[in-house]
Formats: sequence, C-alpha cells, structure tokens
Amino acid sequence: MQTFAAIDIGSNSCRLKIARVVNHQLKVLHEDREVTRLGGSVFETGLISPEAMAATLDALKRFYRAAQLHGADKVRAVATAAMRDARNARAFLAWVKDETGWEVEIISGLEEGRLIHRGIMSNETGTAGRCLLIDVGGGSCEISLSERKRIKETISVPLGAVRLTEEFLHSDPPSKEDIARLKQFIARELRRVERRVKPVRVQTVIATSGTAAALAEASRVLEKQNAGKQSNLTPTANVRKLTEKLTKMNNEARTHVQGVGPRRSEIIVAGAHVFAELLEGFSLPGYRYSTMGLRDGILAQMLAEQDPRATAHQQFERDRWESILETCRKYGVDPRQAEPVRQHAAQLFRDLESVHKLPQEYLAWLEAAAMLRDIGKFMNYQGYHRHAQYIIANSEMFGFTPVQRVITSAIARYLGKSRPEPTGRTMRQAPPEEHENVKRAVVLLRLAVALNQDRASDVLKVRVRVYPKQVLLEIFPGRTGAELELWSLRKESAYFREVFRRDLFVTLA
Repeated sequence: MQTFAAIDIGSNSCRLKIARVVNHQLKVLHEDREVTRLGGSVFETGLISPEAMAATLDALKRFYRAAQLHGADKVRAVATAAMRDARNARAFLAWVKDETGWEVEIISGLEEGRLIHRGIMSNETGTAGRCLLIDVGGGSCEISLSERKRIKETISVPLGAVRLTEEFLHSDPPSKEDIARLKQFIARELRRVERRVKPVRVQTVIATSGTAAALAEASRVLEKQNAGKQSNLTPTANVRKLTEKLTKMNNEARTHVQGVGPRRSEIIVAGAHVFAELLEGFSLPGYRYSTMGLRDGILAQMLAEQDPRATAHQQFERDRWESILETCRKYGVDPRQAEPVRQHAAQLFRDLESVHKLPQEYLAWLEAAAMLRDIGKFMNYQGYHRHAQYIIANSEMFGFTPVQRVITSAIARYLGKSRPEPTGRTMRQAPPEEHENVKRAVVLLRLAVALNQDRASDVLKVRVRVYPKQVLLEIFPGRTGAELELWSLRKESAYFREVFRRDLFVTLA
C-alpha cells in the first residue's frame, strides 16, 4: 500500500496531510498545520523576511520528520501566492531542498484553483449540480464554477486576507478610509470574477480555508445566541453582521470571538469583507464550509496518477485530455488532424517498450506532445518547433506539473533538424536525469510524424517486429501509397541507431 504526503506552503500557513491508499481510496494518517505568515513581508516589500523563512523551514522540517515516520513513498510540496510574488523565492526553495530534499513547485493561481476543485469534488457530497467554490487564502482567492463535478471556469484574484491586510488596513481597529479603499479594491476584482465565471443559477456554494472556517464557527455561535435553527449553511446575512462587528473591534477584542482566535484575528477583517462583498454581490444565500482544500486535491491527483483502478483516475485522465484538446483549439490546431500521429506514437511506445524502456508516465507526455507539436505555427511557421516548445512549457494545462510541461515541450521541440543536447536552452530546463528519456521519446515521436506525411491519405497501418540487434517496421500502404512515409522513416534510421543502438529497417508489407 502506497503512502502519499501533500504539503501546501501558503501565504499564511503551511499544511501537511499524509494518506495511505487502502482499497483504491485514501485513508488519512496524519495532519499538521503551522501559521508562518510567509506572505506578510512579501506583500509589503516583495521579499520573504528572514523570520518568515526560518518559521516556514522549521515547519517543513517537522513535516519531513512526519513523512519519514509514516513511510511516505511520494511527497509533493507546492507553494502558492507568496512564493509566486517573492523576488527571493528561488533562493528560499534552494534552502528548503538542501534541508529536506524536496523540489517545491510554485503553482499558478489557476492550477491552485483546479487542485482545490479536485480536492472538494473527491471528498464532498452534494456537489453534482452547479457549484461555486471559494477559497480565500493568505495571498489570493480562487473562485471556480463546477457543474456535474467538472470544472467549467476558474479564476485567481489577489484577494488574500494577508495581502489585503498588509496593503489596506493600517490601524487597529481599521479606519473608515481604510475600509472604503479595501471595499473599492474588492469590488473591482469581483467585477473581473463576474465577467469570467458568471456565477448564475448556482445551487451550492462551498468555501474552504481558515477565514471561511472562522466565519462559519462564529455564525453558529450567533445563531445559537439568537435561538435560531442551526444548519450547515453560513448565511450571507450572518457574514455581513459578523463583518461589521469585527471591523469595529480592535485586535485584542477579535481574539476572543469564538472561531477566530489569536492568529486569525490579525487578518480576519480583510477576509470577512471579501466574503461579505462576494456573497452579496453575486446574490448568494450563503456558503457551506468544507475542510477539504489544496492538500486534498494534491493527494487525489497523486492517487489518480498512480492507481488506474481508483475512481479518480478516469476523471483525472478525462480532465487532462480535455485540457490538451482545449490548448489545441486555442492555437488553431485541429485535434482530428493531430490524432493519427498520437495513435502511432502510442502504438510505437507499446510495441517498442523492450527497446526504449521509458517509464510508463512518458506515454501521456508523448501523446500530449504529438497533439501539440504544431501549435507553434500560431506564432510563425518559420521555427514553429521552437514556438511550440515555448507555448507548451508556459501554458496552463490541467494535470501537468511545470516539470512535466517542460518534458512534454522538449519532446515536441526536436522534430526538425535539431537534436536534444544537454547544453541546449530547452534541455537545460529539464531535469538532467530525464535527458536520456526525453531523447528516446523524441525518436518515437519523430517516427510517428514520419508515418503521417500525407494527410490526404488514409491512416497507415504499421507492424513492429523487435529483434536483438534490429527493429523492423512493416508499412501497409494506404489508397495513395506510402512512398513518402517510407522515405521519411528511412531518414530517421541513423538517429534511431544512435539512440537505441539497433538498426532500423522499414519495408512495405
């Protein structure tokens, strides 16, 4: 049974969740959380302060010991808004790697929203209809629209509680002028959200993170005091009432509000105003708080990637494939024309497994590269392989980490005259241990492209025979023959021999 650990390095706190795979589902073994205020100095100076670095590193070293204790087979650590903004983020992550060995990913706001969506949809009930998901973190706010458990739209806006507190609230309690500027900024960002997400006919609103938890708990206390009927819904009217109440209090008074506490009290006013303005502005009745979040999305994705029999696997594959198709359409590539190359690339991957010996995950990256290899023509036909590499590496594609996008982009890059070299700009972006694998995948894709020279003809069939010192490709000609494909494949024989140390022979069946 595999054990996974997910770490969320947020702008306000660091969180850990460790889970074991039991009967193709996740069983939580351990959780931990530490408020480190990583974003406090970032949103003020653009730099992570030494104090925040030390506090975060102490938390991460504790998480490291917990992961070791529970025998975690795989650890994925991601960082969010504060690390996206900090000018010294890379130096800090190098320090983290030196202390823990972890390669921390700085994920985009959109990827953060997608992972939060996955975490909620994998664990919450009553989410089959049209849902609005809200996560007000320390540095950013992710808002996603989901329908039938599939994400329809997501946006990340700079409405995090720590960020807004640092930028707008300079007195305790906040002045009317500070609150007016805060509300004006929130309203501007929510207009962007409304244009993008269009939150109409929403049946369920689910909110995550500490601010949502604090307001939900305080609302339950308020309803109990008013002898009202308690429910799982935190009503919009209660959120507004609590927001006004908290705004008038100083920090000391806010610490005694049930659900808020001493660490949340410093940033709760800004976060409460975001919720109040959002719920009222979109005419929503309230929200349901969920304990699920980014860590759960990371764990769900890890499970989906590693266990084909898990319920989440098929959904993950569908979402990832739809993201590839959407990227094709965005850059003017007809997926139907790219499909034959993908089919041949997948066949060659399977038929030549004993030759290329690539890890299984390379099949997905090879198929993605086959579909996306021509998107560079959107920018310029000349040098379009270079343009394709840039677009793939820098695009938002669900289900691909930054490193996986770099590897996919490198596979798509070398389909012309150039070859992958360790010192080349593209290959320098890929992990050195993946260079040989990338080179092998490039050969497979070059063969698949060579098999599809004449798109006017029907898709050619190919039979692969593997011998100890050679590989034979037998081509079955289509209606218009296969001379061009035969010539193109034979041109690849020298590079095939260089990479795989076997001769490549191509004949007509």
